[in-house]
Amino acid sequence: MERIILACDSLQLHVDAAQERMGTHYEVRLLDSRLHAQPEKMNEAVFAAIADMPEHVDAVLLAMGLCGGSVSGRPFPRRTVIPRVDDCITLLLHRDQTWHPNLKACGHFYLTDTLDGRLSVEKMYRRLTEEYGEEDGGDIFHMWFANYKSVDIIDTGAYPCRSASYVEKAKRQAALINCPLTYVDGSNLLLEKLVSGQWDQQFIVAEKGQVLEQAAFSA
Repeated sequence: MERIILACDSLQLHVDAAQERMGTHYEVRLLDSRLHAQPEKMNEAVFAAIADMPEHVDAVLLAMGLCGGSVSGRPFPRRTVIPRVDDCITLLLHRDQTWHPNLKACGHFYLTDTLDGRLSVEKMYRRLTEEYGEEDGGDIFHMWFANYKSVDIIDTGAYPCRSASYVEKAKRQAALINCPLTYVDGSNLLLEKLVSGQWDQQFIVAEKGQVLEQAAFSA
């Protein structure tokens, strides 16, 4: 069987860790995480990438969740296996064999290994203040984050989230939105199951031509 992993680049490190632990060596193709800002663009990119896979590929292993409808509403060009979760944060928060569509707590902002990514708190603040000025940009930023009460680092064991350099950066991001910084337990379980073919109730196996609606990820 020939399989290819199609992953959001925000999960690249975790995909690599899952393959190493499970002893698989599938080709990995990456999607630009910046497309999440426009789910319709991510949707187009996902289905175009699947359609572009070689004909001999038996299954596409999609390392991401529903992510705002990014994997729904179109017929799949070939067999595709998807974690049955609302987004990549919930994916990393799974720790056992029980299916949960959404594990995020209200008012919590989650950090992973992509601390320096384009969507980091610091870079969002910088972009706003550069575009609107220090005062107006700062007001917009604080309005965005007004309802957050905690910044949580997801410890999956797949990246050095307790190192001094990581903690220093995380503290800066928490300080910007005036929230305490804490750790929550996560795991790489779903990605390990994805790459090793353990596709149970925590996954959706979409056959060629099948169209998934968003409700399939929550019911």
